[in-house]
Parts: sequence; C-alpha cells; structure tokens
Amino acid sequence: MEKRHGTCRFCVEIGEHQDLFTEYWSNGNKEIYMDTIMDCFNIYLSTDTSLSTLICSSCVQLLRNANNFRTMIVKSEQKLLNSITDKETVFINVPANSHQLEDVEDIKTEDLIDVKMENEGEESMDFDSEYFVDNIEDVCDISTKDDAPEEPLDPEAALLARFPRRSLKLPTRESLKIACPAFFKHLEMLKDKIVLPRMIAKLLESDDHPPPMKKRKLYISEKMGHILNAAVLLENSNATPFKNRNCSGYPCYYCRKLFENLDKLREHLTQHKKKEIKKILSTYGAEYFVVYVDVTDLKCTICDEKVSNLNDLKSHLIKVHKKNYYSEYTDRVIPFKLSPNNIFECQVCGFNFETFGSIERHMNIHYRNYVCEECGSGFITKYRLRVHTKSLHEAGNYPCDICKKVYTTAQKQKNHVAAVHMNLKRFKCPKCPERFSEYFKRHKHLVETHGMTPLKYKCNVCDKSFDRRYSLSRHLKRDHLEERGFHCDICPYTCFTNNELRVHMIKHNGERIYECTVCKKSYARKKTLKEHMRIHNNDRRFACAVCGQAFVQKCSLKGHIKTHHLEYSMQ
Repeated sequence: MEKRHGTCRFCVEIGEHQDLFTEYWSNGNKEIYMDTIMDCFNIYLSTDTSLSTLICSSCVQLLRNANNFRTMIVKSEQKLLNSITDKETVFINVPANSHQLEDVEDIKTEDLIDVKMENEGEESMDFDSEYFVDNIEDVCDISTKDDAPEEPLDPEAALLARFPRRSLKLPTRESLKIACPAFFKHLEMLKDKIVLPRMIAKLLESDDHPPPMKKRKLYISEKMGHILNAAVLLENSNATPFKNRNCSGYPCYYCRKLFENLDKLREHLTQHKKKEIKKILSTYGAEYFVVYVDVTDLKCTICDEKVSNLNDLKSHLIKVHKKNYYSEYTDRVIPFKLSPNNIFECQVCGFNFETFGSIERHMNIHYRNYVCEECGSGFITKYRLRVHTKSLHEAGNYPCDICKKVYTTAQKQKNHVAAVHMNLKRFKCPKCPERFSEYFKRHKHLVETHGMTPLKYKCNVCDKSFDRRYSLSRHLKRDHLEERGFHCDICPYTCFTNNELRVHMIKHNGERIYECTVCKKSYARKKTLKEHMRIHNNDRRFACAVCGQAFVQKCSLKGHIKTHHLEYSMQ
C-alpha cells in the first residue's frame, strides 16, 4: 500500500500516511477517502496547495466507522419506511372503574404534506372556538337571577343510567387527547363551568340558524407543489425516472443502482412501489429539484391510453381522471427519449444530439424556469442559474498562488489548481481504474483502449466531421456563414476572431524587430522573416504542376500560372 511522509490533514500527526485522492483496496472494496468524506459529511475540502492531502491510519479507521454507521442508518431507515402501513390502530385506555372497549377505533393516517392553513377573514367559527363557552356564560348570567336555580347535571351519570350495566363503554378524558384532540380542547375550555339543561337547550335551538363558517384556503410550499406534480405524472404513467445519466450507465432514481442499459433499468423498477416516489422526491432541495424521465411509448396506466408527450399526459390526467395538478408551479419533470444507439432527440424541438450532456444543457432553452438578468439565459433550476452567474457575470481577479495565472472566477481558479497543480483526475474510466483530468482524454482512452465508437459531429453542408461540437459550430460560422465580425480600423480587412485581428494589426503599427542577418531587412513578424529566409536558402518548395518550375513563395507560383498556364487557372 503506497504511503507518503507528511502531516495528516485531520489530526495533524506526522508520519507515513495515505493520500486522500488515491484509490486503495480494503477487504475487496475499493476506497477513495475523499469520496467517502463527501458521501458521509457532504464536505468539500479546500484545494489550497499549502494544505496536506494525506490521512493517517487512525483517521482512516474513524472514517470507515462513520461510513459503516451511515450505511446502517440508510438501510434501517428504508426497512422502517417499508414497514409503515396505511392504517394504525389506536388503543384507548380506560380507568379501573370503567369497562374496557371491545371495539377498536381505527384512525387513518394520511401522507404528511407540508401545508399552511390560512383563514380568509378575521376569525373562524370552528368547533374549537370560544363561541360555545361564551353562550354558556351568557345563559349562566341569566340563570343566576332565577329564584329557583336548577341542580347541576352529571352528564356521564345520567347517560350511564339509561343503559344496562356493562353495555356502554366510554372513553376517558386522557384517551380523548389521542382519539379526538379537538374535542379534548373543547372540554378543557368548559372545565370548572356549571352546565345546566336550559343552557344546552338554548344552544340546540341556535343550531337551526348556525353562524356562517369562514372558508379556509389551502396553501402549499413551492417544493411541495413540485413533489405533488411530479408524483401525479410518475404514479399514473409508465414514464421511467432516472438520475443524471453518466458514461457508466443509467442510475435508478429510487436506490441509485447503476444499469448499463435502459431495459435492465425498467426491469429493476418493477421492484419499487410507485408510491415511494414522494418520499424520494422530498429528500431533494427546492433549488436542485428536477426529475429526468424516459417517455418512450408513453401511456396512462389508469386507462392504458397512449399519449404522445408529457404535456398531453398532464392534460389527460387533469381532464379525464380529475387529478389535482398545481399549474402555477413551473415544470420540473424533463422528458427524454433514450435509445441504445446514443442518439438523443429533443422532445420539444426534435433536434438530435450525440451526447446526453449536450441535450441536458439544451433543455435549459425550453424550460426557462429561472432567467439570468444579465444575459437572458434560461435554466431549469435556481442552482444552475447561480452557477452560471458566478461563472460568467461575477468577474474578478483570482490569481493562482503557484503559477500566478489570473482567472475571472474563483471556481475557474479552483479547477485550475485541482487539475494542474494537484493533478486531481476527476474523470474515471467506467471499464478500468484509469482516471483522466479532462473529459475528452477519457473519451479518447475509451475509443483507443476499449473500442468505443468515437463521437463525430458531421457538417450538414459539406462532408467534414469534427470530434467536438464547438469545432463544428466554428466551422459553420467561418466557412459556410462567412461570419467576419472583427474589422480593421485602418484598412478594409475583416476576420473571424480577435486573435486574427491582433496579428493583422502588427502590419500597421508593429515594430520591425525581426532583422535578416544576410540582407539586413527587418520585419514586424517572425513568420514573415522565416518566409524571407527561403530566398537566401533557395528553398523553392512551390512547384508548378504543369511545367515543373519551382518558386520560393506561393504568390509567385500563382502569378506564374496566371501568366503562362491561364487555361489551368480557370479550372
């Protein structure tokens, strides 16, 4: 096991320690201590190169224990959640002088929903209000003026006297706290008050004209609205939810198991109950909330009717099956059609993409839930907008402490330090333990070593193909659209990039610092001096294909062809 001498990052012990970013094997399991820290504690350690990246054996053991404890919690929590039934039986205890209940009262427990109840008005005339008590007090005031007041009535004794002994079973005050908390609260308000029959009679008469009840309006949080909307679509359709797809395969949305193809993922999803989706969705923060679904052969599972897209499914469930859908909240269920040939078609505009990452970024165009105020770019989640803002619009000077390069954002500076100076290789090959610092290096490794089909972005105008979409876009703008957005202020010259314009400007205002050692001519560019030196070296590399005469410069060859072989120059 490879070790290095240094200081432990956590307990500051000096000795031979292991590296946080290196892969190790323990009892047949592969370990990367940095990944374990992220999984257990969700802590991102600083990439400052002055800090140690080592961990001692004692801290490794503590980290393993913490990871084992976390795994045990996750498993036990899952078992407990699975064991919860839709109904819970509440047993009511009665005092010794009462008879035990033979019938058991079932209280149905509904799914817990984060709701806020708000009255539309000043007060609500509910059962637990003080309306009943106020009326009793009014009647009490009248009855005290009566010369012959009635004796207080014991309601429980009077009621029990009407039935044979042991035939009636009543709950106690303590049991009512659980069985009916609202009624228990009402009893507490009547405590130590004298209740006479005429008071009850007056209240019964008032029931013929009850006071108007204030309506209540149901409010739910934004996150709960997204959860309920996503649950309606997933529980009532065959849409296949999956985590963000990576090069290794498709992660299950419920248990995060990885599957190499979509058929195996669909087969695995039959092991999960669709009602579990609410609990899974509730674990995600509102800023990160998004659900990717495969909508291949989409249909409603209630009536088995096929639908063409996710919006049609939504309308079908609302109109036909009367499902509740909170349309005031933006869409967070994003549709994809996944195919085995790795061609991804956008379900909104029909455009095809060669990689899942490219279509994932493309979906921000259609689901503009959050819009950047600076440039107008749209994003699905608030988190993506925040990353975009920090990366592009919060510019500043962030120098590297090692090589002194300056970056516009702190994230770019951290990425530079991690990749260049710490040699942190983020991209791991899914087929072997090899790791790479760049995505394209990993893809090249997969093509050359593991025989993966290389990505090719083909031009729709000509036969050229490129290994990056950026290169294809650059080719289309330069060669076919002939975009020339940079202009010289001195001459009519135009070019495609700012770098080309900078090189051109040397022609006008550049100092002639490159001098020929033979004829003492000077030039502003080193490239021009090299071309001039061919004259002294008699380097005639440009030969005429018709007569064989050779020239030092390409312009001389073109002039020769126009003068002596005009018929060939016209072809």
